[in-house]
Amino acid sequence: AGVACFYGLSIKGKLKIDDALDVLGIHGVGGTLGAILTGVFATSSVNSAITGGALYGNPGQLWIQLVGVVAAWVFSFAISMFLLFGIKAVMGLRVDEDAEIRGLDLAEHNEEGYILD
Repeated sequence: AGVACFYGLSIKGKLKIDDALDVLGIHGVGGTLGAILTGVFATSSVNSAITGGALYGNPGQLWIQLVGVVAAWVFSFAISMFLLFGIKAVMGLRVDEDAEIRGLDLAEHNEEGYILD
């Protein structure tokens, strides 16, 4: 999972995705991989409510996990777009260029986060 997350972070720059907290690269990639592999490695010795995953004779569990992953991605995308368009309509998504150059600590809070003298 760590290797997948590393590569998930590396594509952020190539795709020019503005993801300051690495949500997509870490949680999106790692969570997706974990959810899918649950359908492979699930076992009834851990959860007696299931019959196991693909390695334990139940490949249908992998399909269930894939459907769940797609549903989570679609839901997350739809809610994110709704929130982004709402915020953009009310206050905008970015600060002006002057605020970026001065730094957000000074521009937004009139404080310095780090004094490097």
